[in-house]
Amino acid sequence: MFDIRQDDLSGEPTRALLALHLSGMQATTPPEHVFVLDLTGLQTPDITVWSIWDGDEIAGIGALKALGDGTGEVKSMRTHPAHLRKGVAAALLARLIGEARRRGYRRLSLETGVGPAFEPALALYGRSGFVGGEAFSDYRPSEFNQFMHLDL
Repeated sequence: MFDIRQDDLSGEPTRALLALHLSGMQATTPPEHVFVLDLTGLQTPDITVWSIWDGDEIAGIGALKALGDGTGEVKSMRTHPAHLRKGVAAALLARLIGEARRRGYRRLSLETGVGPAFEPALALYGRSGFVGGEAFSDYRPSEFNQFMHLDL
C-alpha cells in the first residue's frame, strides 16, 4: 500500500527523483519548449507537491498548481523507474484530482509533450477523464506540446 504525503522538497529521495524528471524532460524536448519546473520553481506558494512512497522508497512525485482563476494545473508527475506499472501514477493523479475538487476548482489542466516517451502518461490522463484541448495560462501551442483538461 502506498503512502502519499505532502512534500516540502527537502529530502534527498524527492530531490533525486525531481532531478531525474528534469533531465528526462530535457532529453525529450527542445530546450525552448521545456516547461518543467525545477526545485525553486516548485517551491512557490501556489504549488503543493506530494510524494508517494512504497515503504521507505520514494515511488513518485506530483504537484498541483493553483492558477488563480478557479482552475489548477497538474505539474511534475513522475514515477520512479523502479516503481513503473505498479499504479503509482494513477494513485498520485487520483490524489491531485481529489485535492482539486476539495479546493473547489472547476477545471484541472496540464501541459505535456508529444512522442513515444509521453504515451504512457497520455494514456493515464485519458483513463482519468482528461481530454485534449486548447492552450491555457501562459502556454503557447507548438509541435512539441499538447494540453489536456478535466472538468471537475
